[in-house]
Amino acid sequence: MGSKSKVRSIGLVSVGVVAGVLVSVGLTAVAQRDTRGPLPLEELRQFSSVFATIKSSYVEPVDDKKLIDGAIAGMLSDLDPHSAYLDADAYREMQSTTQGEFGGLGIEVGTEDGFVKVISPIEDTPAARAGVKAGDLIIKIDDKSTKGLLLNDAVKLMRGKPKTPIVLTLVRKGADVPLVVKIERDVIKVQSVRSKTLDNGVGYVRVSQFQEQTGADLITHLDRLGKNGAPKGLVLDLRNDPGGLLHSAIGVAGAFLPPGSVIVTTDGRTPDSKRKYESVPADYLRSSDDYMKRLPAWAKTIPMVVLVNAGSASASEIVAGALQDTDRAKVLGTQTFGKGSVQVILPISRESAIKLTTSRYYTPKGRSIQAKGIVPDLAVTETPDGDLFERPREADLAKHLINDKDPEEKKSAVLDPEKLAEQRKAALKPIEFGGADDFQLQQALNQLAGRPVQVAKAEDVAKAAAQQAASKADEEKGTKPNRPSDGDKANKPVEVIKPTPAPAK
Repeated sequence: MGSKSKVRSIGLVSVGVVAGVLVSVGLTAVAQRDTRGPLPLEELRQFSSVFATIKSSYVEPVDDKKLIDGAIAGMLSDLDPHSAYLDADAYREMQSTTQGEFGGLGIEVGTEDGFVKVISPIEDTPAARAGVKAGDLIIKIDDKSTKGLLLNDAVKLMRGKPKTPIVLTLVRKGADVPLVVKIERDVIKVQSVRSKTLDNGVGYVRVSQFQEQTGADLITHLDRLGKNGAPKGLVLDLRNDPGGLLHSAIGVAGAFLPPGSVIVTTDGRTPDSKRKYESVPADYLRSSDDYMKRLPAWAKTIPMVVLVNAGSASASEIVAGALQDTDRAKVLGTQTFGKGSVQVILPISRESAIKLTTSRYYTPKGRSIQAKGIVPDLAVTETPDGDLFERPREADLAKHLINDKDPEEKKSAVLDPEKLAEQRKAALKPIEFGGADDFQLQQALNQLAGRPVQVAKAEDVAKAAAQQAASKADEEKGTKPNRPSDGDKANKPVEVIKPTPAPAK
């Protein structure tokens, strides 16, 4: 393929920048020149004037490429949280991520208040084992402050050779002092599908990310689960799944739905962004091997529960929404992240690209989950006493797109003081998804067995709403507890989190 066609092709996309990873909904389209209006000549003259002034008068010489890259990054970062400029390193990282192997720490990050914010740690990675949590603000990487640092630059600092150390300084909501986390970099190999048969004969399948081979790997795991006969039921665990490739999400949802079922639709300004995706080979395959031919027949009819939480985003919300809208499965857990937009990767040179939001996506019944998320059929918190810690959602991100179907948004509630101590204790004791102490999984098994499910109490919901109102009132007064400033907490002591050893394998 020639370089021209490479520049014109739009590749796969992602939900955010990861310290070594980008993941999310993807789609293929054709780059088109917008001819709907004349070029803004006056504004372009201003840009040229500023460029020339910097080149001639800045205190030190500035490289042309550095200025242009910064201008492109600025244009995209001012649009929405998911549009971004991918320089050569970030572009290579994005491409390798979809294959399931990349270098880094294993955390997905965004920005908030001028700092780098952890969207979600990827399970069984150095960051997750070190106790990094969703919602943490990274205020320093080694000795460098992240205040005002471009996201791609922060990611570069967190990259490095495997087995080399890095120190992150975190501000965590509810913690009185910054937390210092020492991590050893490693090659991150994400096994996107895991499964096992539980003691009661129910199959358990966890999808942690939607990669190139996730659909085919799911079929392999379902086949293993049914080697001695079909399971009594199936739990599909999408908790903390930040998303991934669209065709993989279509394949996963399509494994449990009749062929030709509508999985998701997209709508945007260009003809290419208006599409309907169905469980047909043209929409879920990227090779000649139709893995659906190996699908065990029981997968289409087995009773199912889908587990979700606030860390379930993008492609995982597409799967949960499709199975919920078609009444194929009950969705259990907490409200999902709410990323209902699609990004495409548009190469602008051989080594760089832009990630641009081009459309919104909708569930089979036409629901938009943008800034709202999937509301579970059965609202079940992480523990009988509630969630252990707060996770950020799309509605919490600055400059997020509004929901065009229902503009009312629900931001994350703030934990009450009584739970702060529990949160800090939990920092070193994360819930093991699929383990014996997994409360949400136990409730899913109750649902499949026809036993009562312990759903969230009405008073807990009311309490969360009151906390949210109080938080909003504080913000209107100009108070921002537990948020760092340029010199904030510089001389205060820090609390050290020591990495916990990885489980034996």
